[in-house]
Amino acid sequence: MAPELKGGLAAAGVALAAGALALNQALVGVFYDDGLYAGLATALAHGLHYAHPHLPGTPAAVHYPPLYPAVLAPLFGLLSLSAAAVAAKVLNLFLAAVAAGLIAWHAARTELLDPAAPRWLAPALVAAAAVAIPVLATQSVLFAEPLFAVLLAAAVILADRGASPWLVGTAAALALLTRSVGVAAGAGIACFLLERRVPWRRVAKTLVPLAVAGSAWGLWVVTHEHGIDPALGLNYGSYGEILRQAGLSALGISAPDLPRPLEVIALGWIPVRWIYDVAAAAALGVGLYGLALLTRRSAVGFTLVFYLAILAIWPYPPDRFLWAVLPWLALAWAVGAIALWRVRWLRVPVALLVAAIAGGYGYYELRGFSGRWWGTQAQAISANFNELLPVVADLPAGAVVATDDEALVWLYTRRSAVPFYLERYQGRETLRPTAAEHRAYLERMGVTHVLLASATSPSAGELRVLIGAYPGWLTGVYRWSGGRWLFAVQRGR
Repeated sequence: MAPELKGGLAAAGVALAAGALALNQALVGVFYDDGLYAGLATALAHGLHYAHPHLPGTPAAVHYPPLYPAVLAPLFGLLSLSAAAVAAKVLNLFLAAVAAGLIAWHAARTELLDPAAPRWLAPALVAAAAVAIPVLATQSVLFAEPLFAVLLAAAVILADRGASPWLVGTAAALALLTRSVGVAAGAGIACFLLERRVPWRRVAKTLVPLAVAGSAWGLWVVTHEHGIDPALGLNYGSYGEILRQAGLSALGISAPDLPRPLEVIALGWIPVRWIYDVAAAAALGVGLYGLALLTRRSAVGFTLVFYLAILAIWPYPPDRFLWAVLPWLALAWAVGAIALWRVRWLRVPVALLVAAIAGGYGYYELRGFSGRWWGTQAQAISANFNELLPVVADLPAGAVVATDDEALVWLYTRRSAVPFYLERYQGRETLRPTAAEHRAYLERMGVTHVLLASATSPSAGELRVLIGAYPGWLTGVYRWSGGRWLFAVQRGR
């Protein structure tokens, strides 16, 4: 067996074993998007077209590309909810392992780091990144990241190997239909092919599948986005709606925050602030240098450039998006570190930085595995809703509940549910609705009950404002410990 294949299998095995530890029976919907994916899959499986079945009127989905829900649809059509959830989590586990194996095999086979680097180094880096606690947390719920990681790896590998442009383009197009940020793969691969002086006609053929997929999804979005209530534009509307709210002034707001998640898992152990800042700046410089070198070696280099540029300008926290490409980022950083190591006077600072990052990451992982950090939040949210759901399930079949984690509530009670907490962008500011705007939204949605799942959530603040503005409009009908309430809407008050 070839050494690079052994390395790929080893990385996949490590990812599989660690991912198996993170498997859980947490409720679907504890991380919000996972509930929406499951709801969309359920709608597809039961012939409701690509729509949000938990919202009144089942409006078409325009925020999430359809491939991952389509993959989940057979599971949610044939199995019970609990069985489908377990099967989908196992599917994510295997997809994550396949992605790690492909990346490790390709990096070793192409000597992506450096021809002189040990053959085991690239698979070791990929395996270490694949078992990062945040990566395990995202793959152990129904997120699209594992499927996206496989498709992105396939597109990069095919492009690097000079495969048929139609195959390369199709893999990139499928990545786009899994996560919208997959457009970075198409742009990155095109730039890589042009940098290698590939004929324009071949590059154009590569982009055709991506253009077809993007146009088809874009046509669906512009045709159906009017069905989403304006108050839900931030979480349910198209990305165009987010741009309309945020405007150009908000573009780039996430850029300063981009390195933070990576710094936390590698350098969070440093107690002195100025030392932390120096180490973080040095690590960022090494990473950027490695990324620049990587653009000449693999299509993933330009892909990561576009990917990170999108995260930098988009007004969302970058954390989850970074975990989807963490193995590639680890390889890019290693490329920079190895190149700088060859500069004689830089060897000592590079060695110190590598030791700080490797030791810090190992310490973070050790604490995370001992504390099973990947599941603590999901378990807490599940335990909370397991108390609340039986009462909600006893509501009349026509009830409409305003709550947090609305997709979760629908999945386990089949009562229509809408988000209670609302916000929107206005340039760089995040605004909450006035009491009058909030009540008007709840009445448009036909809400009959309001569920306060946590007295410390942001929803509690908005609920207090609403109760203060309209006393008597909401009446408490059930109370749990810890300040959790179910309210009934009093019509005509």
